Amino acid sequence: MRVADIRKKRVVAFIGHNGSGKTTLSESILFLNKAIDRMGSVEQGNTTMDFDPVEIEKKSSVNASVFTFKRGDYSFTLVDTPGFSDFIGEVISTTLVSENVCSVLDAASGVEVQTEKTWRIAQEYKRPMLAFVNGMDKDHADFPKVLEQLKNLSGKSVIPLTVPVGSGASFKGVVNVIKQKAYIYENGKAVEQDIPQEMKEEVENYRTSLVESVVEMDDELMEKYFADEPVSVEELEGALTKGYAKGEIVPVFAGSATLGIGVNEFLDALQEFGASPLDVTNVIGGNEIKPDPEEPFLALVFKVVVDPFIGKVTYAKVLRGKLSAGDTIHNAASDATERVNHLYLPNAKNQQEVKEISVGDIASIPKLKESKIGGFLSDPSNVFKVEEKVFDFPEPMISKSVKAKNKGEIDKVTSGLARLTESDPTFHMDFNPETGEIVVSGIGTMHIDVIIEKLKKNFNVEVELGKPKIAYRETITKKSQAEYKHKKQSGGHGQYGHVKIYLEPLPRGKGFEFEDKIFGGAIPKNYIPSVEKGLHEAMKSGVLAGYPVDDIKVILYDGSYHEVDSSDIAFQIAAIQAFKLGMQAGNPTLLEPVMSVEIYVPDDNTGDVMGDLNSRRGRIQGMEPQGNGYQLIKAEVPLAEMLEFSSQLNSITSGKGYFTMKFSHYDEVPRNLQEKIIQERKAELEEENNK
Repeated sequence: MRVADIRKKRVVAFIGHNGSGKTTLSESILFLNKAIDRMGSVEQGNTTMDFDPVEIEKKSSVNASVFTFKRGDYSFTLVDTPGFSDFIGEVISTTLVSENVCSVLDAASGVEVQTEKTWRIAQEYKRPMLAFVNGMDKDHADFPKVLEQLKNLSGKSVIPLTVPVGSGASFKGVVNVIKQKAYIYENGKAVEQDIPQEMKEEVENYRTSLVESVVEMDDELMEKYFADEPVSVEELEGALTKGYAKGEIVPVFAGSATLGIGVNEFLDALQEFGASPLDVTNVIGGNEIKPDPEEPFLALVFKVVVDPFIGKVTYAKVLRGKLSAGDTIHNAASDATERVNHLYLPNAKNQQEVKEISVGDIASIPKLKESKIGGFLSDPSNVFKVEEKVFDFPEPMISKSVKAKNKGEIDKVTSGLARLTESDPTFHMDFNPETGEIVVSGIGTMHIDVIIEKLKKNFNVEVELGKPKIAYRETITKKSQAEYKHKKQSGGHGQYGHVKIYLEPLPRGKGFEFEDKIFGGAIPKNYIPSVEKGLHEAMKSGVLAGYPVDDIKVILYDGSYHEVDSSDIAFQIAAIQAFKLGMQAGNPTLLEPVMSVEIYVPDDNTGDVMGDLNSRRGRIQGMEPQGNGYQLIKAEVPLAEMLEFSSQLNSITSGKGYFTMKFSHYDEVPRNLQEKIIQERKAELEEENNK
């Protein structure tokens, strides 16, 4: 493909808070540019971009959706992302593959929680950014207020390129600040007019600010400006293009996606100065990837859809080179080659088959065996590999246990959940052998609810969610001594095994130690392994509540045997019973898993969050300023206290806080809490035995 054609490609991702109008803006663009026949509505569940049954039901995006269409000589690819923080993974993966990132803001609400979160993601990826202030037809719409908020958020030159004519019920068009023309909408169509008299001073002020910001991008323009020489529209647009591509300027547009006002003016500007695939160099894993159409093929997998009927569909962004249907590629996920039989440009749920894709294209490729988000597809003769993670996805913050509603469908549950993890790196599924539970983990409650809905709709299986069981342990707190003689005579050979043991508590994390101190052959050497085997078996179930035993040392110091009746099994039984007696005499106690937790919170909320952690038996380890008004609180908190922490953190920080946690160590459960845990465990075991 010619370089000139690649320069006419525009990939734009719409990010922002839920309800700001990202899907409606995408829908409006597609309808006004005749890519779709009618304009759907989120409320009616018939938009082009929200086609997943779960999205239709919830009337909100939960997946990133892609649509490619032609606009004259230009090719546009729209990427509509979810606005709820539970689906932030979709924003992370799609932002990296978009040369243009547009933050959509509600004109009445302004900068909201997800506006800030998604903006930071785009900044981390060093993507050129622009903003669309949507809903200017709403009551309380306030363009100057939102503009000021954007300036505080961005820290860059925030420049309005279109400003609204009126607001609320009186909103009727926009003014192009560079061209100094008003576009007033009558019967859904824009009519070019002079700027309304009452707005001339306001627009002139905006234009002066624009010129002052843009001329800084070009030394020659700077000289002209200071010499009071006029700066032409073409010169302004040229400098704006450079400044935007470098991320030094944030253009802002006003409009109403619902009414279609200001939408094409936004797209016109994106076409004129927006970044093409050739304007943004990707640095991945320390490798600078130049977007050269003549270099060997390389594409990044950023989305995987698992469909029970179609199979796996891989979404990839071409970073360099080109690929034709029928070519063979190297798939980094499987470290093997695969043949690509079909190539498609995605049109939301529909697909447009093409024979070739090249730099800048987002393509969907069906039936690749081992696709993985963050993996690479490359020319087999020029395999591309990186050791580092491409996407830095957040760790799950909430976990639930899962069991099939119908007992016979457990295999369908595990299979369906495993396939859903392939399409969502922020969703985890694990089987806990200690508790016998399937545990699913996600970013938030809505995230897990959506996964369970997908499991039902896509794999026809229903499950029940519950609170995950805590993998408690038991140990002793003082040294003890025990003896047990297993003696049984029932005709013929009997059973005889006799052991004497000491039990000692070990420091946390030391596990189990066994020491043989038998002297003089009190127990023959060939029975010592049987004693140790019996001890291991006994440690599977403690004396308090049947939890596994840990951090204990057993010393075998004496015993006896019978020439005829002793056996391996007799010494195993004797060891098991002696261990139980020794546990009871050793002042047994419960241990619980303690997590190392890192919580990112706004400065204003640190006191409240630390207070909440203290109420959860947390131990604050320290606090580090993160800049941008955030603090990192480090703490150690029992896992049992973290199960409901996510919702509380959201409440305290208005959704701005988030946390990660990993296992740290086991520690003793306070005695005042142990009895309740023991009683609940005994009831649970009794229920299981009665089934």
